[in-house]
Amino acid sequence: MGKLDGKVALISGAAGGFGAELVRVFAREGAAVVAGDIVGESGEQLEREVHTAGGRAKYCHLDVTLEKDWGNAVQEAISRFGKLDILVNNAGIVPRNAPIEERTVEEWDRVMAVNARGVFLGTRFAIPAMREAGGGSIVNVSSVAAIGQSQIMEAAYAASKGAVRIFSKVTAAQHAKDAIRCNSVHPGPIDTGLLRGVLSNPEILNRRLGRIPLGRLGKIKEVVAGVLYLASDEASYTTGTELVIDGGALAQ
Repeated sequence: MGKLDGKVALISGAAGGFGAELVRVFAREGAAVVAGDIVGESGEQLEREVHTAGGRAKYCHLDVTLEKDWGNAVQEAISRFGKLDILVNNAGIVPRNAPIEERTVEEWDRVMAVNARGVFLGTRFAIPAMREAGGGSIVNVSSVAAIGQSQIMEAAYAASKGAVRIFSKVTAAQHAKDAIRCNSVHPGPIDTGLLRGVLSNPEILNRRLGRIPLGRLGKIKEVVAGVLYLASDEASYTTGTELVIDGGALAQ
């Protein structure tokens, strides 16, 4: 038996990297998954991969900044799989690194639109479907940038992820009556191609590792495990909390 047997999940930012691994693991654990993203070719390839492995998945075009796309994605889950139990708001972008005084309004608005408005819209459209299903679990992927180490964080990104953090708590408090749980996950630096590109300079990488007590980058599977726990019924008494997966960075 899988941890998500009988569940239907919708995951944003699901076509590659961390999101794609979430889709694979959720399907392996028994969930039917709607994989939302704007990268159609990769999303369709992932759908075929899951089907070949014996799982259930459907790619759906999802620009998280658009209401109509969220409405379509939730409807896809219901019409194809019968309901919606789990939402993982994973889609996010990282802007170019810039001091506050050099950040453009357009850049700020774009980060907020994807990282914060996207979470709001996903939650807004998921709540009625989850209420109809008798409850559900919303997991919002935030960041350690929302909590601390502010001296080294980029302001627009940190602000957007801070919004996700507090929005998750408000969602949890307001919708506990509907048996809808909501939690946020706060990864530290995770070993992905994107991060390796940012930390390609060995000196910069070593300086960043020096701020992590465990002395290494996190692994995608370590964050996926945390999201899986919060999405599953194993976390049935856990809501409004923040799960930090950062190698001890915030403990300093």
